[in-house]
Amino acid sequence: MGTSMSDAGQSQRIQELELEKSKLQMTSTGAQARLEDLEAELKQLRGEQAVNLSWQRVQLARHPKRPHTLDYIERLIPDFTEIHGDRLYGEDAAIITGFGTLRGEPVMLVGQQKGRDTKQKLIRNFGMPKPEGYRKAMRVMEMAAKFGRPVITFLDTPGAYPGIDAEERGQAEAIAYNLREMSRLECPVIVVVIGEGGSGGALALGIGNKVFMLENAMYSVISPESCAAIIYRDSSKGELAASALKITAGDLRRLGLIDGIIPEPNGGAQEDYDRAAAYLGDALAGALAELKPMTAGQLIEQRCTKFRQMGNFFTE
Repeated sequence: MGTSMSDAGQSQRIQELELEKSKLQMTSTGAQARLEDLEAELKQLRGEQAVNLSWQRVQLARHPKRPHTLDYIERLIPDFTEIHGDRLYGEDAAIITGFGTLRGEPVMLVGQQKGRDTKQKLIRNFGMPKPEGYRKAMRVMEMAAKFGRPVITFLDTPGAYPGIDAEERGQAEAIAYNLREMSRLECPVIVVVIGEGGSGGALALGIGNKVFMLENAMYSVISPESCAAIIYRDSSKGELAASALKITAGDLRRLGLIDGIIPEPNGGAQEDYDRAAAYLGDALAGALAELKPMTAGQLIEQRCTKFRQMGNFFTE
C-alpha cells in the first residue's frame, strides 16, 4: 500500500526520535526531562500515524476497482453453478449463492456482490442485501449441511438495506435467524471479509469456524462517517473515527476477533486480481484441510465457543 509524503515523514521522524531515546537511556544523568519530551512526541506521532493508516485501509476496502465476489469465483471456482431465490419471496442479486469445487474440494459459496457501473450497482442494490437475500443464503447453507459440503462466505457490504420494503419483509428477523442457524450448521463454515464488512449486514453471513480478513478489508459495527456524525457531530471526521473504531484487519487480529489476515498484492487487491485470488485460495484450502477431520458436534462446539468468548475480559 502506497504512503503519502506526510506518512513517510512521520515514519522517519519516529525512527529519529526512537534512536535519540535509546541513546539518552544509556546515559545516567540529566536526560529525564528530554526523555519525557521524546515520549510525548512519539505518542502523538504514533497516534497520528494510526489515524492515517486506518483511513487508508478504509479507502482501499472501498476502492471502485477492488475485486468482488464474482471476480474471486471466476478464478477459484470455475465450475460454479449459481442458485437463485429464497422460496419465500424472490431473488436478491446483492447476494450470490451456489456450489462448485475449490481446488478439488466441493464447496457451497455465499457472497455479497457490489456493482461497478451504474446499471450493475442498481441491480446489486449497491451490495446491500434485503431479507430475501439472507433467507436465500440460509437456504443454501442448510443445503450444504445436508449434503456435507463446507460453506464459504465472502463479506463485502456497507450494510443491510435499510429501506421500508426490507423492514416490512422482516430484515431484522432474517439477520437474527441467520445468526442463530449459522451457529448450528453441521458443516465447516469459513468466513472471509473481502472488502467492507458493514455491521449486521455482514455479520448475518459471518458466523464461522474460521474468520479471515483480506489485508486491506474493514469490519465494523458502523461506518466511520456515521460514527463521526454521532460522536463528533461531524461526519467529515471519519478519519478519526476509523482509528478509534479499530476496524482494520490488524486491529481485529490483535483483539482476537479474527483468525488470520490474508495478504494482498502490493498496492491492494485491485492491482492484481489473479494474485489476490491465489492468496485467498491458499488460505481457504488450508482452512478446509484443518476443519475437514472435525465431526459435526466438534464444529458446532468450536464455532459457538469462539463467538461466546468475544468481549470477555478480566480485571484485577
